[in-house]
Amino acid sequence: MNKFILFSLLVLNLSLGFSQNITGAWTRNLDTAVQYLTVVDNYFTVATFNLQEKKFISTRGGTAVVEKGKMSGTIEFNTVDRTEVKSSYGYEVKLKENTLVLPLEGNSKKWLRVDEANQALAGNWSITGREQAGVMTPIKPAARKTIKILSGTRFQWAAINMETGEFFGTGGGHYTFKDGAYTEHIEFFSRDASRVGTSLSFKAEINNGEWHHSGLSSKGEKIHEVWRRL
Repeated sequence: MNKFILFSLLVLNLSLGFSQNITGAWTRNLDTAVQYLTVVDNYFTVATFNLQEKKFISTRGGTAVVEKGKMSGTIEFNTVDRTEVKSSYGYEVKLKENTLVLPLEGNSKKWLRVDEANQALAGNWSITGREQAGVMTPIKPAARKTIKILSGTRFQWAAINMETGEFFGTGGGHYTFKDGAYTEHIEFFSRDASRVGTSLSFKAEINNGEWHHSGLSSKGEKIHEVWRRL
């Protein structure tokens, strides 16, 4: 294959969006809030909040497939419009270096890259077990579930029912994971704004594809949870 053909194929792939890798975390500033978008493991979440006022505004998420210059999938939760749950969506994607055009939430303002999800814990996780009275109790897959989406530096958890559209809570911010220590720095919390600005540290390890997570919850209660990538 000559150089001209190779160059032509490269141009074609770029124009169709084949090379557009938007995995990771993105952010953009709005007039009275900030938004963070995370795309990882064929899933997306977007959260809107005001950090200074400790005000959670909204969140939305669902499955995400990025190909041929388009991101599409099915909405699994939406705190603004519950009726959107289980519906399909599709957005045009334009990526140039560390700037992304993806008109989520009815806003066409550009996103700026935060990270590329280059961390061992980056992924779409679902809780599969919780220790109770010294015994690890399995949590079976169901429509009601708790998920945790992590990029290279950002995290967000959400408790949802993807069948009924019910939403039970969310929280998130940035995190660190080093030498077996996982620390969350909370920037928004839908249930309790007083948690914003606090940090929680846990013991963490990945064993056979499972994330073992133990320490004290935001309420000061002992927890030991097991999470698995979806």
